[in-house]
Amino acid sequence: MSKTGMLLLQDVAERIIMRWLVERGKLDVQATTGREAVDGRAVDITFAWEGSRRRVKVKPDPYFGSDPGKIADRSLTFYRADVSAYAFESIANSATREPGWASGSDADELFYYRVALGQTEEEIRALMNEPDEVFFSELSVDRDELVTMPMAATRAWFDSHADNYQARPVIVGGVAAWYRLVPREDIEAAVQGIKIVGPVFRSLAT
Repeated sequence: MSKTGMLLLQDVAERIIMRWLVERGKLDVQATTGREAVDGRAVDITFAWEGSRRRVKVKPDPYFGSDPGKIADRSLTFYRADVSAYAFESIANSATREPGWASGSDADELFYYRVALGQTEEEIRALMNEPDEVFFSELSVDRDELVTMPMAATRAWFDSHADNYQARPVIVGGVAAWYRLVPREDIEAAVQGIKIVGPVFRSLAT
């Protein structure tokens, strides 16, 4: 079954981030199979680095658009208005109360990837079946930004501050989850080690 919605965007983001890691010299870059991988604790990518394996949680966020026309076009699922906030999953499943990745992931780093895509889901899904030279040359990334965060410090901060922020329901893969929207300035000022890498896709496009 073809993926849609945030599950599709997750695959797109992981493909971009994996290519970026390879081009930055990281070795044996591999995608996991989601929650079932790496002890089931929300790790999406692993790679070899300095004698060990690093574990990364990738969080894509389409709320990074700046073009009013594209924002208004509801066919562009992954082009929403920039809200200048981080969306952290506090509850992964509202029925089982399973903790979200913000509290449950034991990744080493969180790669928060804001990306506004100027294509429909159908067009993006078709590109995901293409080889890299086609995918990276034809994917319409209007705007993107990667922010890397130390997961342990981010998790500790979130666990002690989550109740300060409004909870919002989100459907992911047919499951109702709960997210907290945290203004950028709140966590970027509080957690040491957050790095705003900036745009990454343009350097990968062929």
